[in-house]
Amino acid sequence: MTQTRAALRPTVLTALLAALLSVLLAPAPASAASLQEVTGFGSNPGALKMYRYVPDGLPAGRPVVVALHGCTQNAAGYASGTGWTTLADRWGFSVVLPQQQSGNNLGQCFNWFESADIGRGRGEAASVAQMVDRQLADVSGDRSRVYVTGLSAGGGMTAVMMAAYPEKFAAGGVVAGLPYDCAQAAGTAYVCMFVGATQTPAQWGDRVRAARPGYTGPWPALTVFQGTADYTVRPANMTALVDQWTNVHGADRTADVADTVAGYPHRVYRGPAGNAVVETYSLTGMGHGQPVDPGSGDAQCGAAGAYFLDVNLCAAYRLGKAWQLG
Repeated sequence: MTQTRAALRPTVLTALLAALLSVLLAPAPASAASLQEVTGFGSNPGALKMYRYVPDGLPAGRPVVVALHGCTQNAAGYASGTGWTTLADRWGFSVVLPQQQSGNNLGQCFNWFESADIGRGRGEAASVAQMVDRQLADVSGDRSRVYVTGLSAGGGMTAVMMAAYPEKFAAGGVVAGLPYDCAQAAGTAYVCMFVGATQTPAQWGDRVRAARPGYTGPWPALTVFQGTADYTVRPANMTALVDQWTNVHGADRTADVADTVAGYPHRVYRGPAGNAVVETYSLTGMGHGQPVDPGSGDAQCGAAGAYFLDVNLCAAYRLGKAWQLG
């Protein structure tokens, strides 16, 4: 059976009007979550600022990720550039974003090399620990699933938090960062960064153990991302981090897994119980920055920019998967 064009016209108009009305009358989409500053989170001896990102409708009992920016950066730029907020929406966790102030460091670097800021109960380390406690209380987060990560000076501060407050963190991710208490070993932060400090694995491990006297574990697992062409924080620092944290975990320095991920050398070191305690990504040809992989694919995240380097591997995604966030 056929119909004339004139007979079809009212049906088409009716359908168009119905579609238009459905759009006009549909409820507005829920507003996306935004970065919020939190004040009064504790005594804040390190004089840091606290920002956080909590996805709309986040239920209780979800993980918390602490993300520490690099020098010259801020919380908002690091939140979006790394892809952590995108993953928080996708997988359902909250993000704490400490921010340095120029009054503490002109370059807005976290002071990973200052003894007054890296000890338990002191300075910037204590401020970050207070932020964790506030966040867990406010969102009823899962205390057994708190993670810390950061870039460059933020990576150095990540190692600080893992050493000084190991009971608070299940794992950490150091991106182009440094081993705990490196500046003391080298005598200066610049030797650590540009050359690398020389210590035995036991000496490196002793520095971590001294940060939390009497603590018997469990210690946080560690993942490291390091560019082979990084001339700001030399690749020797990734070797030192492996030495330090395999020693802390009682593991040897022979990788149990040696493969490639996205074309880059990837290593996994297992502890005495067979669990992964240290994992490394050596990003061939990458300079100093956070590895990102912009795009809409499942494994993609982050945005390219200054110190956010598009290398077809997103560090935040790889950390999230290692930490079983999604």
